[in-house]
Amino acid sequence: MKMNAGVITAKLAETKAFYTEVLHFGVTFENEFYLLLHTPGDQAEISFLLPEHASQQALFHKPFTGQGMYLTLEVDDVDQLYRDIREKGIPVQVALRDEPWGDRHFAIVDPNGIAIDLVRYRAPDGE
Repeated sequence: MKMNAGVITAKLAETKAFYTEVLHFGVTFENEFYLLLHTPGDQAEISFLLPEHASQQALFHKPFTGQGMYLTLEVDDVDQLYRDIREKGIPVQVALRDEPWGDRHFAIVDPNGIAIDLVRYRAPDGE
């Protein structure tokens, strides 16, 4: 089984620019109403669909309202990515930090209001 999360949004161009330029995602497929992106290394995908598009069933018409969703992206070098994102002027919502359970992470928000937690997982100190 393979999963692809989808977000219904009118911001396809802004979304494509954000994910490709800031997070280095690749474009798997796109047309005038649909955008399918993949993570670096092709391990996961996310799609974006224009709202109210005539080719789609009514179930897929209503746009995402920008609350109550987050993505976690595990990265090898969270410190370098944090520096890169700060240099690009992307607002950081949660500053780079270490958690007691071992995660080192920070968070940003995409053009659709989706929170993105960028994390490097590791065992807590002493384990």
